[in-house]
Amino acid sequence: MSIAITNTLLEKTKDFSLEETLSFLANEFKDKVVFSTSFGQEDQVITALIGQNDLPITIFTLDTGRLFQETYDVFHKTLKKYKKEIKVYFPEASEVENLLNQKGPNSFYESVENRKECCFIRKVAPLTKALKGNEIWITGLRAEQSENRNDLAAFEYDAHFNIIKFNPLLKWTLKEVEDYLEKNNVPQNALHKKGFVSIGCAPCTRAIAEGEDIRAGRWSWESSHKECGLHQK
Repeated sequence: MSIAITNTLLEKTKDFSLEETLSFLANEFKDKVVFSTSFGQEDQVITALIGQNDLPITIFTLDTGRLFQETYDVFHKTLKKYKKEIKVYFPEASEVENLLNQKGPNSFYESVENRKECCFIRKVAPLTKALKGNEIWITGLRAEQSENRNDLAAFEYDAHFNIIKFNPLLKWTLKEVEDYLEKNNVPQNALHKKGFVSIGCAPCTRAIAEGEDIRAGRWSWESSHKECGLHQK
């Protein structure tokens, strides 16, 4: 049934602008549309569209407890500019305490398994809570971000979270994202000007060199597909 809905949505919105599609979803799935932001460049484009058009879409973020100060700075600037609530979801304190007590603060460097355990506690479990009861999950995914996102569609059924994902910037290039942000004076993370393209937790993110893959700065000590579990692609 959910796959049929995604096909219907693709057909209904094929001639809509991005703003029209967001408005349509907000009305069609009233109070059941959420947008997850980590305050990266793509997410800031979507936040601006929601804020500027005063759309009834819930914006939320996951505070892992290990974010850069620069991320909190752009979070605060975004709140002040758009005057729209951004709900915050935290990991369960007891789970974080158990992890640190049993394995220490840097266990994620020791193995992919340990890193995914940390990501699950700090990101996936809070995301599960944030998505519960909703029908549309808006993301800032772009096909250009990684090879395994090339086959994504604008609307996808996410079986893991049992929700329909809308990827409005899927076909945008990084230059289009940056141009939109500059033109509309959207708050940006200061780390972007220091070579950080994809920004996550501070211990797990580094700047990338010219010519490196966009995702090279995430979990740079690993050679896996380097996803955290929020998105299977």
